[in-house]
Amino acid sequence: MFLKRFSLVTFAISSGLILTLSSCKDNKKIIKQTEVTFKKEGELTIFKSIDSTQVTLDIEIADTDFDVQTGLMYRNSMDQKQGMLFVFDDVRERFFYMKNTKIPLDLIFINENKSIVSFQKNAQPFDESSLPSNFPAKYVLEINAGLVDTWSLSVGDSISYTEN
Repeated sequence: MFLKRFSLVTFAISSGLILTLSSCKDNKKIIKQTEVTFKKEGELTIFKSIDSTQVTLDIEIADTDFDVQTGLMYRNSMDQKQGMLFVFDDVRERFFYMKNTKIPLDLIFINENKSIVSFQKNAQPFDESSLPSNFPAKYVLEINAGLVDTWSLSVGDSISYTEN
């Protein structure tokens, strides 16, 4: 009788162990990266000084440490009338790079008076080279590569923005 119970217990434990191990093999974890999508947080207008035309964009605002560090990383695309505005507490030379950024960008550096002071055009995806402002800046606007030229933006043009 004892041997019969021992055999049944052993069989039950062995069966449970086999089922557990085989189900672990079937339960493989698949890691899927979630794309970060655009979230409109305000509107920005660029005022051209030469011919007084305007360009208006929907913007995301990067004003926290996390937002500033991640920027437009992990995005697959961005619409032509969208951008990200980085807002800093201080005014100094800025240095950006394209680590984990999948889309080419133009960077527009803007001083505390909201005037454009410099550009970095056509920054390439995943390039970790430093992209300096070369002048003190309080704001940086990132837009799709080529738009600075398409819109004929110049140093001295200005911006204004509103938050939602």
